[in-house]
Order: sequence, then C-alpha cells, then structure tokens
Amino acid sequence: MTAMAERTSQMSVEEFETIAAAAPETVTLEFINGRIGVKKVTDGDHGTMVSWLARRCMQSRPDLDLYRAQGLRVDASREGRAKPDAVIAPEAHFAGHGEWADPDGALMVVEVTSYDSDTDRRDRHEKPTAYGQAGIPLHLLIDRDSCTVTVHSGPDRQIGGYRAVHTAKFGEKVLVPDPIGIELDTEILKNYVR
Repeated sequence: MTAMAERTSQMSVEEFETIAAAAPETVTLEFINGRIGVKKVTDGDHGTMVSWLARRCMQSRPDLDLYRAQGLRVDASREGRAKPDAVIAPEAHFAGHGEWADPDGALMVVEVTSYDSDTDRRDRHEKPTAYGQAGIPLHLLIDRDSCTVTVHSGPDRQIGGYRAVHTAKFGEKVLVPDPIGIELDTEILKNYVR
C-alpha cells in the first residue's frame, strides 16, 4: 500500500461537499487524498492559457466542449473531488450533472500551474495520480514554472497516474493523442509566464 493510500482522511467526502457548497465564489476547494485544498484564484495569464487551449480545441474539434470549473469525482473510489482548470468532453456531456460529476466520458483534463506553494504536490503529483485512477484518457499539464507542456496518456486505474508521459518545452509542437487527436503549437505560451 502506498503512503498516500495509508493517509487518514481529514473528513468524509460528504463533509467536504457541505463545506465546498458554502464557500464563496472567490474560493475553489478540492478534496484529494483525503485532504482539503484551496485552489488559488487564477490570474490573467492563467486564464489566457486556458482560453488559448479552448480556441485550439474548438477549431480542431468542434464536436467537443471545454468546461471550466466542472468538478469531478476522482481517484479509484471516486471519493476525491477535483476542479480541473478545464475538462474536455463530447458536446453537452455534462448537461444535467451537478457540481461533482462522474469522470466517465471526460476525454481530457487540463491543469495550468499557479505560483503557489502547493503546486508541486497538487498539480504535478496528486492530480495526475487521481485522474489516472479515475480512468480519464488524457491529462494535459501546462507548467508555468518549467515552461513545459506535459501530456499524460494511458491511464492506470490500479496504481494511478499514466503509463505514457511526454513533456515538451514552450515553443515546441505537442501532439495530444486520441481521443482528442490535435497538435498544439505552444510558442505563444512563452508570452504568459513570469
């Protein structure tokens, strides 16, 4: 059993959902590995990167929708709660779903790192593990600290994470494999980092 699996939960998922529902709109809460986390409010560059990706996806794949702030039930037992910066799914897939939707049908989750102390643990380690355990086919990480784009594919539901990880520097072309199947020219992302 891994150290993360042995960790005692701070609260039940029901208690977390009650707290998250009462939080002001300026605060985004997540619950991963039994711990509550506060997702930093995005800045203009962060939002611009998500908008850039939305345009690329919509131009190449108009049959897909990009959802911002759609909560997902993640990890192997669906007891985690994550709010990716974006979720790409078939058109109208999340219609009628509540704040915390089942990840089945999500084709890709997207995270853009924030400049805070939790980014390494949360965005680079815990979330890829949880998304892989949930069986989400692709996870795209836009890392503003290292100026890289990482494509995670081949989810591993047993141990979490992904079997294939490809990282490219900003400025390189990145192939996002099926089920998205697009190529991204990441040159412009150099303009949106400190």
